[in-house]
Amino acid sequence: MGNLSVGKADSIPTRPKRPLKPILSDAKNVPRRRIGKSHKGRIALLHAIAHIELNAIDLAWDLIARFSNPSLPNDFYSDWLEVAVDEARHFTLVSKRLSELNTAYGDFAAHDGLWEAAIDTKDNLVSRLAIIPLVMEARGLDVTPGMISKFRAVKDYRSADILDIIYSEEIKHVKVGYSWFMFACASMGLEPKNTWQECLKKFYKGNLKPPFNIKARNLADLPQSWYI
Repeated sequence: MGNLSVGKADSIPTRPKRPLKPILSDAKNVPRRRIGKSHKGRIALLHAIAHIELNAIDLAWDLIARFSNPSLPNDFYSDWLEVAVDEARHFTLVSKRLSELNTAYGDFAAHDGLWEAAIDTKDNLVSRLAIIPLVMEARGLDVTPGMISKFRAVKDYRSADILDIIYSEEIKHVKVGYSWFMFACASMGLEPKNTWQECLKKFYKGNLKPPFNIKARNLADLPQSWYI
């Protein structure tokens, strides 16, 4: 952060600026994302991943701007800035892969679940950290290894390698989220496990679905007793 002082923004938009495409649709109307020998399912999946990564860039910046507070350590801002840079690189990698497959981000419909969760938690840092990194990004740790294996099985090694990069760095992102969730709970005198589970009931539209990637979640410091 250098010598920059931390202030409070006068107003933060509910939603970030978005390109005209993709059209945001209900999740059930989004194309099926099955990995197979045909390009269509793989492209749809890569497009969905690009959409997630674009949202992840904005989510990191939204954390920095929306919850700016002089009482937060500078490391809070440095950590989320680093996450934003990682997410931007991920988006670029996936976008380039789509281009190699004669497709572009915006060519398919996408759903708005991530940002709907961001809106639901816009008034509370603890809730935001509980849901975005510790539920939604943690879910990525569960499903990404299987996607990597399926890409390799159909000899799409380029896509698999990109997901490998994303997967390893998302472990770090979930760990950052857990660290600052614990900090926020301590600052407010909240018991972390119960607080996380209460946030889950209030803000997460769905249920946590096993199987869980215990190894990756452990690397991210997520306690098994919270979700098993």
